[in-house]
Amino acid sequence: MGDLLSCEEIKIMRRIGKIAARIIKTLKRFIKAGISTEDIELFFKKILKNYSGYEPAFLGYNGYPASLCVSLNDEIIHGIPKKERKIKEGDLVSVDLGIKYNGLFVDTAYTYPVGRVSPLAQRLIRVGKKALKEAIKKVRIGLCVGDIGEIIEKIAKSNNFSVIRSFVGHGIGHSLHCPPEVPNFGKSGVGEKLSEGMVIAIEPMISAGTEEVLISSDGWTAKTKDGSLSCHFEHTVAITKRGPLVITS
Repeated sequence: MGDLLSCEEIKIMRRIGKIAARIIKTLKRFIKAGISTEDIELFFKKILKNYSGYEPAFLGYNGYPASLCVSLNDEIIHGIPKKERKIKEGDLVSVDLGIKYNGLFVDTAYTYPVGRVSPLAQRLIRVGKKALKEAIKKVRIGLCVGDIGEIIEKIAKSNNFSVIRSFVGHGIGHSLHCPPEVPNFGKSGVGEKLSEGMVIAIEPMISAGTEEVLISSDGWTAKTKDGSLSCHFEHTVAITKRGPLVITS
């Protein structure tokens, strides 16, 4: 079982989550053709400096060399921001960011279309958003993580897309990653049951083609094996008596 957090700790996480949500919203205006993926990293760090005590959660985590992940097109997750990596019209830009404050963590991700994108890219984004929204609706005390994975996979497959199986959602709270694992596939009634006070990161990672993954030569960036487009959406969600509380909204 993962962390069971107190009401006060969840309130603190909600405060962190609101900052994360604000940054995700601000990035919609910032991300455009011509900037580099490193520019997004620098912009994130600049914003976070306005909040005393709030730190990037990813920097140095398991040796990761940056403060957030910026993945383009066929890159699913863990893209390292680089000065030479320029964003172009029609790209899909997935930004995954985590924030740490007072020993507590939140994690969120969003895929941004840059300018006019292809009909396939538009549909992929719609499906990714829907999968996350419908999965969150399922969250309640006593639910199994398999129920979450089942709905995500069902939505992806009904649109002839694939879910990425090599990477999963996770528990979060006093650490960035903790039990339970929250896969984007599964079967209703199977897997760990959710308890009041647990907080999980639900993160559909969906490919327009294969579910197979390659790791780039940098040792971090995960890409679709067939070069197909991918998207990544994520929210940190607390399990409460009243149902799901989206920490990062």
